[in-house]
Amino acid sequence: MTGPQAAPLLEARAISKTFVSGTLVKRRSVALERTSFTVAESPPSITAIAGESGSGKTTLARLLLGLIEPTEGTILYKGRSLANMNKVERRLFRREVQTIFQDPFESYNPFYKVDHVLTTPLSEYGLASNADEKREIVVRTLEELGLRAEETLGRYPHQLSGGQRQRVMVARALMLRPRVIVADEPVSMIDASLRATILETLRLLNRRHGISILYITHDLTTAYQIADNILVLYRGRVAEAGDIDRVINQPEHPYTKLLVGSIPQPDPDLPWGAATSAVTASQRATDTGCNFADRCSVAMDVCLESPPPLFRTNQHRATRCFVYRGSPVMESDDLSSAFVPSGDAATRS
Repeated sequence: MTGPQAAPLLEARAISKTFVSGTLVKRRSVALERTSFTVAESPPSITAIAGESGSGKTTLARLLLGLIEPTEGTILYKGRSLANMNKVERRLFRREVQTIFQDPFESYNPFYKVDHVLTTPLSEYGLASNADEKREIVVRTLEELGLRAEETLGRYPHQLSGGQRQRVMVARALMLRPRVIVADEPVSMIDASLRATILETLRLLNRRHGISILYITHDLTTAYQIADNILVLYRGRVAEAGDIDRVINQPEHPYTKLLVGSIPQPDPDLPWGAATSAVTASQRATDTGCNFADRCSVAMDVCLESPPPLFRTNQHRATRCFVYRGSPVMESDDLSSAFVPSGDAATRS
């Protein structure tokens, strides 16, 4: 007999988020709609959450971090709802689920040297007993991430490069011994020459330290370099999810095809954007059907009448498109059931 199955490390159960604006006339904007997936306790994984601006990526990140509350659904950490956590549980969650933001400069107080952002969390969580131990932890962590303490400590944020500032924030997260890191567009404001360094750093956290990474991005190229699995969001709904190799190399949803086709190819004979010409705007839009119907060249009447469910088109693939209605409908919207075991991305260049 086997014992009871351990609760997932981090779990989103059918979470939705609707923002309401306006004073006299209320306007409702659905930023995320019934999204479910889990981050397993083991093995540590890297999951990309991709989509264009306004797709719901950052809203999902903020929900998972507990910075905002879902309109519907539940977020759990180690089986405990974030909404019902006591102070001790909330404190543990704050330490074990860390974030790396898009703009490293905005994460700093310009009046403090970078030492402050590194030593304060150690004091806050009691991870060092004295100043010498703090410095030892800081120096060791910086060196592990390729930063020299003598070139980093004692300086103000503006005296460091963008890549250095971002790696300092990675070091800050690592020192707290997290189980999950939510990286929200961590390389979008970094020079192209430094992106590979930051991506390799995230892979190191995953492989060497057993930290699961949720990599939020609009860049499918970097997602493909680092992740095992991917969720593609469009206007708050998951369009496609599963093994990143299959999703990027053989996209099924018309929106995913559009994103992949927008990636510049190193071929002088292939005009940029030529692969996207098959996707054109439909003459009909709908508020009740598929939210991509107004941009889809294969939209059918059924697409305008009702939103498509997630179809399991492969053991490691789920696609929200009526083109695949011959495939079984996923009984649960838990997208992690379509994910592959972690580790395959390490072999990908």
